[in-house]
Amino acid sequence: MNKKFVYTFFIIIIVLFIALSIHDGILNKQWDSEDTNDGVSMLKVNIDGKDYIMNIEKNDTTKHLINMLPKTFKMSDLNYNEKYIYLDEKLPKDEKLPRYIVSGDVMLFGDNCIVIFYKSFDTIYKYTKIGHINGLPDLGNGEVTVTITK
Repeated sequence: MNKKFVYTFFIIIIVLFIALSIHDGILNKQWDSEDTNDGVSMLKVNIDGKDYIMNIEKNDTTKHLINMLPKTFKMSDLNYNEKYIYLDEKLPKDEKLPRYIVSGDVMLFGDNCIVIFYKSFDTIYKYTKIGHINGLPDLGNGEVTVTITK
């Protein structure tokens, strides 16, 4: 193989690497400068009179949810491990298969169902992650009133 070809090949690889790094940096800077969640990284969640903090994901789903707040929901129980509410409006989704749900995870199922999981378990369903509530207790099998605020 000729030295000139090898030299050119390595230069092209280096230029591509630099271009991708700059592009990624610009995207990350753009993401930060747009401040997708309007500077919000946590939300207050009140469940039947008890306050919790939800650390939220930085995505379009949470941005739209934040714009809807404050919001109060009557959430029903499903499968003795989650509370859910179907919203009247659709939220943007970016579904992924988490394989394992951790107690305290807050997810979007489909494009209009908010789910708060209060037990951990394996799953085969796809969700868009909204956030996580630390220290969430077992919420029982009845309906709960949930208020989410900034």
